[in-house]
Amino acid sequence: MDAHLRDLRYFVAVAEELNFTRAAERLHLSQPALSKQIRGLETTLRAQLFRRDRRQVELTAAGTALHAVARSLLQDWNDGVAVVADAAARDARVLRVGTLTSIGRALYPAITDQFAKRQPGWQVELHTCGWGDPTAGLQDRATDAAFVWLPIDAAEIETAVLATERRFVAISARHPLADRQIIEFSEIVNEPVAALPASAGSQRDFWLAVDARAGRAPRVAAEVSAADEKFEVVSSGAAITLLAEGNAGIYSREGIVCIPVTGLEPARLAIAWRRSDRRPAVRDFVQACREAADTQQRNLRTGRDNHGHGSATGGSSRSSATWNPDPDQPSDPNGRSFYEAGPHRNG
Repeated sequence: MDAHLRDLRYFVAVAEELNFTRAAERLHLSQPALSKQIRGLETTLRAQLFRRDRRQVELTAAGTALHAVARSLLQDWNDGVAVVADAAARDARVLRVGTLTSIGRALYPAITDQFAKRQPGWQVELHTCGWGDPTAGLQDRATDAAFVWLPIDAAEIETAVLATERRFVAISARHPLADRQIIEFSEIVNEPVAALPASAGSQRDFWLAVDARAGRAPRVAAEVSAADEKFEVVSSGAAITLLAEGNAGIYSREGIVCIPVTGLEPARLAIAWRRSDRRPAVRDFVQACREAADTQQRNLRTGRDNHGHGSATGGSSRSSATWNPDPDQPSDPNGRSFYEAGPHRNG
């Protein structure tokens, strides 16, 4: 019986992590299911691939040999799939764009308008990716460009910041701090939190605000890979979660309050692409994103100049993001919005 590519991917994950728990998290599998797949591969190959006990996991000689072969095979397969996908996309004149969260912010329609002027006849196909992949499909070449939140751990990925926003905290409407207008991070540092999957790397750390915890480990109540999961945990009162200011309105949920948090660096929404991808359609889409963000920035500045620095009134959302297309020139070093905002309340 031949081994499947899936089996090789599972094996490589364990070989790289040398820990079944971490490998299972990376693959979004349960540990027993992963162990069963590895045992099946060992049976197929008639070789023990790992030596494992309660303390450690090690590759055997057979495992070491397979690791080198499997990595090469998987890379060749991924490259082949990418070549086919790229050719198909060119023929169909479709650009595949990954997202991790809803884009909102009145940004996407402006981007597609700009892109249509540069590449008439092309279509943009959005792909929603799980939060376990912070590159939103770019790393495995499932997408051509992607809207991502920084930081991401991928040296081959280029990014351009489109928006800089304050971080808010989403808490249950029953939480003792739910009536506050603003919350200092030190007040919630010990609260249980909903975290991204471990495979999200530095992006997981950012949304846990690890750098603001003075070395104290966060109390992770649940790991979530999609918005519905996250906000269900929050509405139950089991955990809190940080989110970008612009997402407070997008992800309205009954029984949840979103409140600005001080003491944290702002969040940055970016357009990302593979540095090696020189296709005109990809470059034109990136430029369309930059131009749309520039236009949004100018419009916000015009509104500020015309109306001063007062807060918005009416409606359930009183937050407004700070658009900043240049990551080296933040509009506000504290990540504040042009319009100072109170909490966003739902339910």
